[in-house]
Amino acid sequence: MSDVKAPSRRALLGWGGAGLALGAAAAGGGAVAALGNDGTEQTVPAALSGAAVPFYGAHQAGIATAVQDRLHFAAFDVTTEDREELVALLKEWTRAAARMTAGQTVGEGAFGLAEAPPDDTGEALDLKPSRLTLTVGFGPGLFASGRFGLEEKRPQALVELPKFPGDNLDPARSGGDLCVQACADDPQVAVHAIRNLARIGFGKVAIRWSQLGFGKTSSTTPDEQTPRNLFGFKDGTRNIAATDADELARHVWVSGKDGAGWLTGGSYLVARRIAMRIETWDRTPLKEQEDIFGRTKGEGAPYGRKKERDEPHLKAMPEGSHVRLAHPDANGGARMLRRGYSYTDGTDGLGRLDAGLFFLAYQRDVRDAFIPVQRNLARHDQLNEYIQHVGSAIFAIPPGVRDKDDWWGRALLT
Repeated sequence: MSDVKAPSRRALLGWGGAGLALGAAAAGGGAVAALGNDGTEQTVPAALSGAAVPFYGAHQAGIATAVQDRLHFAAFDVTTEDREELVALLKEWTRAAARMTAGQTVGEGAFGLAEAPPDDTGEALDLKPSRLTLTVGFGPGLFASGRFGLEEKRPQALVELPKFPGDNLDPARSGGDLCVQACADDPQVAVHAIRNLARIGFGKVAIRWSQLGFGKTSSTTPDEQTPRNLFGFKDGTRNIAATDADELARHVWVSGKDGAGWLTGGSYLVARRIAMRIETWDRTPLKEQEDIFGRTKGEGAPYGRKKERDEPHLKAMPEGSHVRLAHPDANGGARMLRRGYSYTDGTDGLGRLDAGLFFLAYQRDVRDAFIPVQRNLARHDQLNEYIQHVGSAIFAIPPGVRDKDDWWGRALLT
């Protein structure tokens, strides 16, 4: 990677046709100075400039950050049995992450002694940071008895998720001791980040499963156009906004009153791989599709309303419609911050697309949010005819790295 540079005039001309809400992007991702079309200096939203997202802060980036276009998510098994080796790994990961998110190479870079492998794999050289964020989490297995002496520090809310009706979970795509969520606007930047963390961890961790994602299906900047999922419907209309500090504090960030003091300022992440039966859906009449979601497909308006963001009239929606069942009013006010992505992984061997939604949801307590909401959906949602949950994981997300002397998990492991 190279140092961050002002974008070229040609790049700005290209961005001009991107159709993004510039004000919203600037609010969510910051702004940089660059040359405008008339040659004068203008403020360009960071989401369009390829600029860096700050790594240090009270909360990890990649949660309330304006959602980037691409995802590479990886879950790791910890293979070392030595606590000090785990600590050393997390420190090295933190140093590497701080450099990569700033657009710098890992360690001494991709060039060095001819007799030794370079510190950086090199495929992101000359690329901008592309708003890369790296978010780390700790799975339940890390707190298991007899491993690293963390049994007493396991948060009460870090529960094993129950089996929901309709689940068909693949163990090879579920679980994990550690996770790293890499989000960026350039897929090569995201893949480079996971690749280099995995290389650094060789002999201490091994990738258990991973997932590439594209076409964000949720937005944390509500002034932007709401993205659509692979069924063609707008997704995440009522998502928590990154600018809504009160809602983030109420529903996303772990408080000091929640126990597990080391997790204060962090969150909980539920990751679910949801397969979509694309071919069946594509033969379903439009009216039935809209009845299933409870929204119009074109505008995205709730049934009985005209605009997407109009308040839904839940009783006017068909029973079993997705919006009616997922709405906070139907779940005791439960809300989550979603950062889902679409995925497609070739075919299933029978000529059908292996495609769907990689669902990512951050919340203050899964027992009050994801679990009751998913129970409601799994039992009654008409959408279940067209989807199936095939992968699942839960992680405790520690707070942010405060400065260059801090590191991921320091409060847990010291």
